[in-house]
Amino acid sequence: MNSLKESRNQVLKQIEAACSRTGREAETVQLLAVSKTHPSEALRDMYAIGQRAFGENYLQEALEKIEALSDLEIEWHFIGHVQRNKTKHLAEKFAWVHGVDRLIIAERLSGQRLATQSPLNICLQVNIDGQDTKDGCQPEEVAQLVGEISQLPHLRLRGIMVIPAPNNTAALMDARKLFDQVKACHAHPQDWDTLSMGMSADLDAAIAAGSTMVRIGTALFGARDYSK
Repeated sequence: MNSLKESRNQVLKQIEAACSRTGREAETVQLLAVSKTHPSEALRDMYAIGQRAFGENYLQEALEKIEALSDLEIEWHFIGHVQRNKTKHLAEKFAWVHGVDRLIIAERLSGQRLATQSPLNICLQVNIDGQDTKDGCQPEEVAQLVGEISQLPHLRLRGIMVIPAPNNTAALMDARKLFDQVKACHAHPQDWDTLSMGMSADLDAAIAAGSTMVRIGTALFGARDYSK
């Protein structure tokens, strides 16, 4: 657990330093621990040292962890691609879903979110730099999707999520510009507060561009063991 604590403290210091260089408060950037392929015990240890928000990419793995760690007050984020036949579990088990890129997905999440639950926080995944291998809607589709999804019950549309190609700092700035454009004409600008971008390799550049949530895996947990 000591190594996890050291890793987390180092990441928090990196966030603080990056914010300081751009005149921001460190509290304006949330640390999301990307825990895919890491065992429940590692998440429990990370929780014990103060981490509360965890991001998972693979639904079945995530559901097993949610069950194993049900005694903890974890804020679960799904950050993988959302498939139509998996929305029910996402709607019921998660606090956040980051990979929404079509209206039909949002409609299913809205319809399957239990009325007794708080609204499901969602982010639009935007293919900000037109990568053929990446999911996400196109930047020019965002305004219409925001207008349509904002009308759905049981959802709280919070912002956008992007995964630019490595070292593409221009795409990070493009994402910030798009985020600001939507906020300026949003019917509920107070809800439009999340720009989810930045991972272990580009954390500093993402914060400089205005990220409010960084998704960090390797720098927290170490390299993933895909053989398990």
